[in-house]
Amino acid sequence: MSSNAAKSSGTSRIPGSEPRDLREIARHLATFRQPSNVRGFIELAVSAAPLALLWFLMWLSLDVHYAITLLLALPAAGFLLRLFLIQHDCGHGAFFKGRRANDWVGRCIGVLTLSPYDLWRRGHAAHHAGTGNLDRRGTGDVDTLTVREFRELSFWGRLRYRLYRNPAVMFGLGPAWLFFLRYRLPLGHMREGRGPWLSAMGTNCAIAVISAGLIALVGWRAFLLIQLPIILIASSAGVWLFYVQHQFEQTHWSKGKDWAFHEAALLGSSHYVLPGVLRWFTANIGMHHIHHLCSNIPFYRLPAALDARPELAEINRLTFRQSLRSIRLVLWDEAAGRLVSFRDARVRMESAATSRRAS
Repeated sequence: MSSNAAKSSGTSRIPGSEPRDLREIARHLATFRQPSNVRGFIELAVSAAPLALLWFLMWLSLDVHYAITLLLALPAAGFLLRLFLIQHDCGHGAFFKGRRANDWVGRCIGVLTLSPYDLWRRGHAAHHAGTGNLDRRGTGDVDTLTVREFRELSFWGRLRYRLYRNPAVMFGLGPAWLFFLRYRLPLGHMREGRGPWLSAMGTNCAIAVISAGLIALVGWRAFLLIQLPIILIASSAGVWLFYVQHQFEQTHWSKGKDWAFHEAALLGSSHYVLPGVLRWFTANIGMHHIHHLCSNIPFYRLPAALDARPELAEINRLTFRQSLRSIRLVLWDEAAGRLVSFRDARVRMESAATSRRAS
């Protein structure tokens, strides 16, 4: 079977195994997609209640020492991140059985996470529909250029891309800009009708009401000293998770007729193996290859789905230490079929130039 024929039929070779029908795997995984309302309420409660308690303890700690407040901000940010991932499941219709329940819980959580739910859901759906597709980049994912595209940029274009991919911008300034500014005014969605603006403005109004209430109770200074570190830590952690789920050396990109959904979903997403506590706070989102192959599996059923298909356990497996290496991988090398660093790309270009001169 040719490569293109295999892709169009949904058949691909999983590393270390015989060729598998990815559609059959997806159908099997789909048997785990039924959510439980009871489990959903429990997961929501054990995420929201500790966050409220920690916020109260942070307020009390301000009279003791701010170092204690910042220490408490770490688990508080973890619970806020977990709420965002519940919002994520709601966006896929995977947290509760009914769409209305999913949407309204997602909208309420979006006020806490500063993420307009309907606006975010639209961009995230586009990300899932075009993941790993070089022809559909730019919506809901990390901007990634090919080596050729980067080489063809002007000096200022290269500088902008280098700054964008700098870790301080990607995981520091970037999350702050995204959650504090970009989500407040969805200027890039003017042509999409009133939906994005209604979502953003409705969320903004709710944020303003809740913030005003908390400021009236504790004062603006205490509010900022508590809320800012929680938001900044949670947003940076969230962007890191999203980044490492697709930005790793052996990820999968293709375009045109070579692109196939099931192959891109499975091979273009990582299996990020984290310690148990971090796996709980991140709501099993590290099993991202399974999530992309069947996005409406509730996060609490992803471990069972992986156990049912053990051949998927080693696909794109990343430990935390291994994932740190992905920070330097910034360009897609179409010839090599992998992500490379700026240095790797420069060496490759210099080698090619030397070969041309020699010939």
